[in-house]
Amino acid sequence: MDDRMAARAAGRPKALPATVLILLVMLAGCTSASGSAPSPAPSGRSAAARWQPEPGTDWQWQLSGRLDTSVDAPVYDIDGFDHEAAQVAELHRKGRKVICYLSTGAWEDFRPDAARFPTAVLGKGNGWKGERWLDIRRTDVLEPLMESRISMCAKKGFDAVEPDNMDGYRNQSGFPLTAADQLRYNRLVARIAHRHHLAVGLKNDLPQIPELVGDFDFAVNEQCAQYEECEELTPFIEAGKAVFHVEYELPVARFCGQSRRLGLSSLLKKYELGVWRERCPAAKA
Repeated sequence: MDDRMAARAAGRPKALPATVLILLVMLAGCTSASGSAPSPAPSGRSAAARWQPEPGTDWQWQLSGRLDTSVDAPVYDIDGFDHEAAQVAELHRKGRKVICYLSTGAWEDFRPDAARFPTAVLGKGNGWKGERWLDIRRTDVLEPLMESRISMCAKKGFDAVEPDNMDGYRNQSGFPLTAADQLRYNRLVARIAHRHHLAVGLKNDLPQIPELVGDFDFAVNEQCAQYEECEELTPFIEAGKAVFHVEYELPVARFCGQSRRLGLSSLLKKYELGVWRERCPAAKA
């Protein structure tokens, strides 16, 4: 855009002959009729306008129960399948940014698209009822499925995606997944989200943060304080990208001091991820 504006400022070209102008008009009409013009970005967004949450941004993570839009938090992370465009729009009217929770690394038998996943890509259970790890090596099968899911988020007006189960290679998935397989798949998911002009967060997968921090716009982490891993998230903070963090079993007094020091956006939540949350108290003056 800057180069084009500079060229225009340098002066306009001389007028073209009338016959040339007529020909150009005819060609423009043909191009328009052929449908070759690019389609607009989903929800009117452009790549340049993609949301980038900053370190320390407060948030609410609710994946169960009736959605409570009254929580005083600038960011909401909610289930992409369970909520419609009208609910996303309501949060936007309240000045909130909204993250679309999806599982991209595990199959869930309760999702409306569950039957589209062939049995060959379904592995062992991941510890949650009705869920099984996916064979992330099969991008020929999974890419169109994830494209469809992330497109759904964009059409509903979400600002970002939280792709879950992004560390199957570190678990007993039923497949011989490697770190390289995971790196390739996680980058694929990030590219799909960016194609739809959505920000995207890296969920857990701490060992690959140095390789993936440039591909993702923020991070989402569970229990880094309990497992003494929070320092591993600093590359996101240093890059000016938020780290949305929750603990389930530690009291806030056990992790909030470190969270403030590192710049994490930390909450205490219950495992069902309902409305209830406890924020870290403000630092003493």
